[in-house]
Order: sequence, then C-alpha cells, then structure tokens
Amino acid sequence: MNLSDALDWPSDGNNQPGGLWPSNNSNPTWPGQPATNPTWPGGQPATNPTWPGGQPATNPTWPGGNPSQPAAPQTSLVVPYKQTLPQGIYDKLLITIAGTIKPNAKMITLDFLAGNDLAFHFNPRFNEEGRKVIVRNSCVSTKWGKEERELQQFPFVQGQPFEMKILCTNSEFKVAVNNSHLLEFKHRFTNLRAINVLHIYNDLTLSNVQMQTLS
Repeated sequence: MNLSDALDWPSDGNNQPGGLWPSNNSNPTWPGQPATNPTWPGGQPATNPTWPGGQPATNPTWPGGNPSQPAAPQTSLVVPYKQTLPQGIYDKLLITIAGTIKPNAKMITLDFLAGNDLAFHFNPRFNEEGRKVIVRNSCVSTKWGKEERELQQFPFVQGQPFEMKILCTNSEFKVAVNNSHLLEFKHRFTNLRAINVLHIYNDLTLSNVQMQTLS
C-alpha cells in the first residue's frame, strides 16, 4: 500500500453526505449513556469518566464495556467510499462507520487525507505472515512516518459485521470497535481543518457512515 494507491480514486466514486452532517443535533448521545447525561467528553461528573471504562456496571457499553457484536447491516454503500469533510477535522467530531468484513478479507483501510498528505492511515491486516495486525501511519510531504503496530486486540472478524467509532480531538484520533475502546493515534499532521477527505476501501462492505459533533 503506497500513497499513490490511497490517492488514486475513480472520478465517479461514491461521495455521499454522511448522515448527520453538519449536525443539527446540539446534544447527540454517546452510545450507552442515558439521554439525560449525553455529553462527551467532560460533561459528566469527575467520578464517572467516560473513556475508558469509567461507566457504571449497569451501563457498560461504551467505551470500556464488553465488546458487543452489531447486527448485520441491511443496506450497502459503494466501496471504495469517499466522504468529504466540509469542516475538516475538529475537536469532538464523532464518525461512526458500520459495515461487514468480507469472508476472505485480506485487509481493510481507512485514510484521512489533506490534499496529497495522508494524515491517518488505519489498516487492519488479517494475515501478515500468519499474524493479524492493525497498522497505523501517516505520510506527509511524500514521506511515510513510523508505523504503529503494537496492539493487544484485533476486533475485526472475517464475514462478520462491525461498528467502528472514530472520535477526533485536538491531540489525537480515538478509535473504538463494537463498543470497545481500541486505540489512539496522535496527530502528526497538525492542520486539522485541512484534513477534508475520508476514504474507506479494500475487503469490506459498508452500510452507514455518519458524522456528529459531541457537545
């Protein structure tokens, strides 16, 4: 996988508005939280932090609760999928992606792009020399950065549906899969508002891509 592959997209590729964009809902709920206390982050009392594992046992679904398997999606978006981000990346932007991994998947890929720069490359690989690994990287001014590979979990399953959430902050991307926190990726490309395209491609089908702004 090189940068030219990430940037080489058909002109008629799918470019759809991603659900709630821009969000008219000033107070969207974070999964698993009661409607009376929906804000994230920082909106809850300090005794009940929300990321990770800070929710009470009666409400463990996000994040830090036991992973849950989403239902199989009923609709389909065109893959490769291209989503324009009109306002770029900004603090408290939440992106929710639902789909299904293909039965014989080799890899799936998400790229956040700013022009010719690749701000965040997220690349789960199902069989790299017999191992499952999630590679994270960036490519700025045609130079790839240092790969991040260390991770205890690999939540994606061939032939199974998934739901992934990407929470953008001023310092990092936070990623959760199936209601369980997975990883963080510190920003290497710091002009966040210039990151204005999301590409999703390789061995998956997509049912929904939605954007929200947390209050």
